[in-house]
Amino acid sequence: MINFDQNATTPVDEAVLEELIRATREFSGNSSSGHTLGAKAGKYLRECRERVAKLLNAADADEIVFTSGGTESDNAAVRGIAYGMRAEQGRDEVVTSAIEHRAVLAPCDWLAKQGFKSTVLPVDTNGVVDMGALRDSLGPKTALVSIMLANNEIGTIQPIAEISRLAHDIGAKLHTDAVQAVGKLPVDVQALGVDSLSLSAHKFYGPKGVGVLYLRKGTPCECFMLGGTHEGGRRAGTVPLPQIAALAKALEVSEEKRIKHGAELRTLRDQLIAELTAKVPGTHVNGSLETCTPNTASIRFDGVYGGHLLRRMDEEGILASAGSACMWEITKPSHVLTALGLSDEEGGGTIRFSLGYGNTAEEVTQVADKLAKLVPELRAQPIEK
Repeated sequence: MINFDQNATTPVDEAVLEELIRATREFSGNSSSGHTLGAKAGKYLRECRERVAKLLNAADADEIVFTSGGTESDNAAVRGIAYGMRAEQGRDEVVTSAIEHRAVLAPCDWLAKQGFKSTVLPVDTNGVVDMGALRDSLGPKTALVSIMLANNEIGTIQPIAEISRLAHDIGAKLHTDAVQAVGKLPVDVQALGVDSLSLSAHKFYGPKGVGVLYLRKGTPCECFMLGGTHEGGRRAGTVPLPQIAALAKALEVSEEKRIKHGAELRTLRDQLIAELTAKVPGTHVNGSLETCTPNTASIRFDGVYGGHLLRRMDEEGILASAGSACMWEITKPSHVLTALGLSDEEGGGTIRFSLGYGNTAEEVTQVADKLAKLVPELRAQPIEK
């Protein structure tokens, strides 16, 4: 099996798995309990929080809130900060982009139903936010701007530091969904200038079901998970210490991989594009490789329906996707591809290849050779979705 769908999820690293097992065995207490077992767990929870804060360059470990994953972190940030800013400053407008993950777009839509104004910014053909439209959208009522650091489908990297300056100039807060960035890009909350940031462990060789919400001290944010005083009163619920320990380890492992092997990952991705375009006529890259995460290639094949191609690839032991794993059952082109200006036919013929640090040059060649046979076969058949 060749896994070129690692933006959907990554395999758990062995060192991370060992840490998960160790923490499960050694820290059986509830970190909120006052007795010896609880105190032991609480002490290690603090250590994990400090490790995560250090890796993200957060000013204070208390700015790290542990969640169930990226979707919860996005929802908590968008809804929480919007309500917090309205309560504190009377601001009731949120701004986002047309290619955000649904975990951001859906809360913005929900806020619009609660009386907020929600503005969705267009992007150019490479997926970069229209900065002129952003400037025009900002004003004294803007509470929050939420723009993702790296797109999950086409890999586009946004100029978050510049967006941060624009948002802060008018007193708004900035949140970024950085779920697809860790292990591929430097993620430094000070350099980015963000007030809030979302992460999910299973995207960087950690377990599923645990994530991070970075929340800069002083950022108004109303709690939406009620019932206890866990996580500094920001997220109620018993803290899953083994998963958090594994997340901290995964963050360390993925950063080490990025520093040591990031260039190799980009070389593999570029090899895949080069071999596909050479071996399969009518192959095109969506977006720009100049402003793209090093592991992602959004590629469209003329005259082929992506759903059929993915099924044939799966039969041949090759894993990829048409876009976000969360939207796999939807047959029409994704909102991301539509926002780029692609037609239904172009979007429908798109496959997302996302590589990981375990992939090899030999696998790239195998995939290109297999697609050189599969694509012409499918082109010879009528397209029926």
